[in-house]
Amino acid sequence: MDYSQKITHSNLLQLIQDLQLEGKRFAVEHNHRIISKSQLQYILLQDQDCIEVIHTVGGG
Repeated sequence: MDYSQKITHSNLLQLIQDLQLEGKRFAVEHNHRIISKSQLQYILLQDQDCIEVIHTVGGG
């Protein structure tokens, strides 16, 4: 799915916290680059950024 939203977070870590993904398994792509979890707080968000978040969901 493709969602376009106005930025309400100043960095990627705030976005992940808002999505309640902290402590879970996920990957973040920012402008076509994979970002390590240790760098999320340093990536500042701007209009026109392309962000993709992928997380796993258990099931069986």
